[in-house]
Amino acid sequence: MMELLLPPLTVALIAAPGCLFLALATGWLLDHQPTERMLARITLVLHVALGLILGYLAFALWRSDSDHLLVDRGRWFTLGDFGIPIAFLIDRVSLTMAALTVGLAGIVASFSARYMHRDPGFFRFFLLLNLFTFGALVLFLSASLDLLFGGWELVGLSSVLLVGFFQYRRDPLRNAVRVFAAYRLADLQIVIATVLAHHWFGGAKWSDMLSGTGSEAAWIVVLLLVGACGKSAQGPFFGWLARAMEGPTPSSAVFYGAISVHAGAFLLLRVQPLIAASEVATALVIGAGLATALVATVAQRTRPDAKTSLAYAAQTQVGLIFVEIGLGWTGLALLHIVGHAMLRTMQFLRAPSLLHDHHKLHAAAGGQLRPADPLFALLPMGARYWLYRFGMAAGHYDAFMDRFVVAPVMRIAKMLAVFERGPRLAEPLPKPRTTPVLERAVS
Repeated sequence: MMELLLPPLTVALIAAPGCLFLALATGWLLDHQPTERMLARITLVLHVALGLILGYLAFALWRSDSDHLLVDRGRWFTLGDFGIPIAFLIDRVSLTMAALTVGLAGIVASFSARYMHRDPGFFRFFLLLNLFTFGALVLFLSASLDLLFGGWELVGLSSVLLVGFFQYRRDPLRNAVRVFAAYRLADLQIVIATVLAHHWFGGAKWSDMLSGTGSEAAWIVVLLLVGACGKSAQGPFFGWLARAMEGPTPSSAVFYGAISVHAGAFLLLRVQPLIAASEVATALVIGAGLATALVATVAQRTRPDAKTSLAYAAQTQVGLIFVEIGLGWTGLALLHIVGHAMLRTMQFLRAPSLLHDHHKLHAAAGGQLRPADPLFALLPMGARYWLYRFGMAAGHYDAFMDRFVVAPVMRIAKMLAVFERGPRLAEPLPKPRTTPVLERAVS
């Protein structure tokens, strides 16, 4: 009986948020939107139902003789020897991340029903929240890199749209474009890794990939590491997370404090045996996480606003999670993800009342609060100034990227535009012709 219910319940768990998203999107296209109360209640009931299904799947895994359950629903499409399987893997890692997604997304939905009340984008926010839940469940429960990439893209799309949520302001739109560019560059590496996995290992299922050895496996791990760094704002993609704070506070909590920012760590957990088999991959994972943790720690101490400070703090912890994965401490890394996601969600949701909490604590302590960083006072004054400047510039990351990446790319783009449209479009516009009366007026 339990084996018969497992496939349909797994499919229902993943498909339910997607179906709700499609229903809401169809209603929006037909100019019919539910009321705020109805939309919030539907979303909360959905997350409660998803939680019950997850409980059943956890019980089924506990009762089974294996450490994982595989739900295979055939193939999405087949082209010759190539095909994308629709298969879902249920184990302690995927169930933990799925439960974290459902639980924290439900909490954020409940909080947002009041926080976003009467906001013009209330419906749009809940629409994207359901899209995110669907994408995250596909990502975490997928049994192959092909299916994971589909959920990966849905999470990234909803993330970018929520960064640019406040469309009437210029800064959110600019930062959304920067986040989108970072995602595109990182996601390209996952596409390349997927193609190479099909070419070298005959498939992109986790079982196929983990059987690979040698330089081929090392190359795939390096490519996946770049993709993971892009999603988790680590290493060369350090700068975009602070820009993503332009979105609403609830979306910052569920994306950059809880779920999305840990997606890269989840990907590395899936391929950890391949990381352990390559000294180069191990060094790169540890190096990327450690470097990001050090820079983000210094930058976090110089931020004047709560959300950006929490963003750098999240990067620090995710960097340490990368180090734990590189060292092979997968159990500790998974526990770290759960604890950090729950804590950071609470901190982001409490961020609007942070000043009130500080004054309340200050009054309760009689105005004698302990210094936040007593070790900093032990440093020489020159070192303090240097660290402060380094932190304010966030390790000079944005300046480096603008000078050595953005500017050259823009120059190349302008050159290509000249070749594509013809040299006449690159010539300066002729001066406007003026009448003698206008010339005398100007003189």
